Amino acid sequence: MYRNLLLIEDEKRMREILVDYFKRENFTIFEADNGRAALELFETNNIHLVILDIMIPEIDGWAVCKRMRKESGVPIIMLTARSDEEDKLMGYELGADDYVTKPFSPKVLVAKSKMLLKRAEGNVVKENGLILCADIEVNKLSRTVKIDNELIELAPKEFDLLVYLIENKEMVLTRENILNHVWGYDYFGDLRTIDTHIKKLRAKLGDKAKHINTMNKVGYKFEVNR
Repeated sequence: MYRNLLLIEDEKRMREILVDYFKRENFTIFEADNGRAALELFETNNIHLVILDIMIPEIDGWAVCKRMRKESGVPIIMLTARSDEEDKLMGYELGADDYVTKPFSPKVLVAKSKMLLKRAEGNVVKENGLILCADIEVNKLSRTVKIDNELIELAPKEFDLLVYLIENKEMVLTRENILNHVWGYDYFGDLRTIDTHIKKLRAKLGDKAKHINTMNKVGYKFEVNR
């Protein structure tokens, strides 16, 4: 399978080691040693996976992750020498899919990467406004949802919320992300409205509600393989 990896790491030896491991798995690697070069490569190439060190020159990893997440749902794995819980929460809030603390095993990083790509590449089928995911059929044109060929009645915001979750499956979505994309940047309501709508949506999805996972203190994630 043809896969493009953007590796952003300012330590040359670390990059060389990772390039060697990923090339063995038939990845095409784009390398950057600073945030500015990373964003340029990201914007001019079809990138399938990003491995992003936090402490990089010019533009740090936090800012790079935030910029990338505004444009794409590409899987992002963040690398850091720190294991602080706050750092991990910050990474997830910015939209990172996984967080790896140095030192780490390159073999494990490759395995994590392949797993994230498998999740990102599979389980969603889109055609003419129709989305099929986890046995949930969503028609964006008619704004209808079916489970086991049975129509599920959703309120407008519940429908928009489900679509946003599915189209960003396997990604941790903060309440701020959800509020901005589903309710709009000009909405000034309480973040708790998201929890209320998630609760209603879960009730209507029945046993498919298991795919909506609560990420403690952060937000929600639609997981296909639960």
